[in-house]
Amino acid sequence: MSRTLRPSDIAQQLGISTSSLRNYEARGIVPPADRAPNGYRVYTHEHVAYFECIVAMSPGFGMEITSAVLSMLQQRELGAVLWLINDAQAATHEDKLVLDKADNLLEQMAADQGGKVSWMSIGELSAAVNIPASTLRYWEHEELICSMRNEKNNYRLYDKFQEVKIWLLKSTQKAVYSEETVRLKQAIGNVSPGDWQALRSLIESARNALHQRNREQLHGLHSLYRLCTVLNLS
Repeated sequence: MSRTLRPSDIAQQLGISTSSLRNYEARGIVPPADRAPNGYRVYTHEHVAYFECIVAMSPGFGMEITSAVLSMLQQRELGAVLWLINDAQAATHEDKLVLDKADNLLEQMAADQGGKVSWMSIGELSAAVNIPASTLRYWEHEELICSMRNEKNNYRLYDKFQEVKIWLLKSTQKAVYSEETVRLKQAIGNVSPGDWQALRSLIESARNALHQRNREQLHGLHSLYRLCTVLNLS
C-alpha cells in the first residue's frame, strides 16, 4: 500500500461514502488528516486501519462502543479498551442466558398443559425478570405484551406466557439497533396468547440473531487487533 491515500480510494475500498470518512474525522473517531497543497485530505495506512475498524466493529458492537474504543486508542489507553470490549461481550453472554430462561420457561409451560394458570402482579413480575415496572408498563403501552386485570382492584396480572415474551424482549435490549431487531420486537408483540409454536420460533430467531452478533463481534475484534498492531499497541 502507498504511504498516502485519497479519501475516494479508501471509501471505494470499504464500500462507504467520502462524507462518512469526513464525519468520522469530525467526530474525533479517527486522527485528523493532513492536507495536500490543493487542500484535499491525505490519509495514511494508519487512517485506513481506523476506518476499517469502524466498518468491522460497528455491526457487532454499535457505534457508541466503537467510537469510545477508537477515541481511547488515540490516547493509547489499550487497557481501558480491553475492559470495554470485555463488558460488551459479557453482555452478549448475558443475553444468551436470558434466552435460555425463556426457552426453559416455555418447556415448563408445555409440560404443565392443563394445569392451573399462575398469575403475577407487575411488582412480582418485575422482580422475577429484573426489569423495572415502568419498562413493563411501556411495553404494554406499545402492545408488545398484555395483561389481565384483577377484578377486585383492577391491578395488572400477567401469566407465564407473557413472562416468556418479556424474557424475549429483554434479550433484545442490549442488541445493536437494526431493522432485524425492530422486526423481532414487532413479531413478539404480534404473538397471540397461547400460540406456543410461534413463541418457540421467535426464541430460535432471537438465538440466531445472537449467534450473528457473536460472529460480527469476532470480525470486529480481528480488525481491532490489526489496528492495535499498526499503532504498536499489541
